[in-house]
Amino acid sequence: MEILSGVNKHFKFIFLAAAVCLLLTGCKSREYDHKYAFPDEQLITTSTDDIFVHGFAHDLCVAEGDSDLNIDDVNAKAFGLFSIDDNAVLSQHNIFEKIYPASTTKILTCLLALERGNLDDVITVPKDSEISVSGSSMAGLKTGDQLTLKNLLYGMMVPSGNDAAVAIATYISGDVASFAELMNQRAAELGATHSHFVNPHGLPDEEHYTTVYDMYLIFNECLKHDEFIEFASTPQYSCQVTNPSDAQNPERIVSWTCGNAFLSGKFSFAEGMQVLAGKTGHTNAAGFCLVLGETDGQGKKYISIIMNSPVYEQMYASMRNLAAKSQN
Repeated sequence: MEILSGVNKHFKFIFLAAAVCLLLTGCKSREYDHKYAFPDEQLITTSTDDIFVHGFAHDLCVAEGDSDLNIDDVNAKAFGLFSIDDNAVLSQHNIFEKIYPASTTKILTCLLALERGNLDDVITVPKDSEISVSGSSMAGLKTGDQLTLKNLLYGMMVPSGNDAAVAIATYISGDVASFAELMNQRAAELGATHSHFVNPHGLPDEEHYTTVYDMYLIFNECLKHDEFIEFASTPQYSCQVTNPSDAQNPERIVSWTCGNAFLSGKFSFAEGMQVLAGKTGHTNAAGFCLVLGETDGQGKKYISIIMNSPVYEQMYASMRNLAAKSQN
């Protein structure tokens, strides 16, 4: 009997070790296919115990296919509405299709900064932050500027500063290429295995892409951080920047305004719903993109995502209509 008991204990140890290996981020050999991730507890029965192990997606919305639901009043190449509390996909269209994320990329950049950085660290803006791409959204930073990671994150999330994103990537990983590797690693750990990132800001690149479902997985993780919600819900922000190498203006105040028209009040949101946090994005290749977290009158949380909407105003009208479906 002691031998059998030892065998059972050994079996449980092996099973739990294997389960941990599959479910945690350290096992690089496991690629999660999120469309078929286990949504429920897995039960293993031994002669002495029942062991319950949560599946990878036990607390996630799991889409069983890519059917098109409720698309008449949403004008976008791809979109999805996810109920966080119910773990349910309420509306979807092309959620597994490859798309360009534009500046919604900064959602993942922000997550990594929160997980690996210290908000009080003072960061010097590198020369690589000088981006000359036409139409690039910037925070108005200059080489040699010094500000805290916290203020840099405001500079990235409020005005969508690409210069701030590069400064953050360099601070975390030393250079943009190394940070992109970290982005891809973290995305895979979250189950976002149909994405590939090459920069921290989302400027166009054929090898920089995601899916609506992958973006849901990443944004869902972000909403677990109160600091992220603060950065992604602030309509305006000002802070002091110092630059010892600038003899004429060693200290200055920079002010930023959010481009999210729901947060700025330019457009009204769905009736009975409140925006919790969000991030916009736009390039010619990506179209107009918006990722939002919102709550209803009962405090239930949702994530709504629109990617590649053709017209700025239509994107906001579509997002309002999409969010309203949570109340249907």
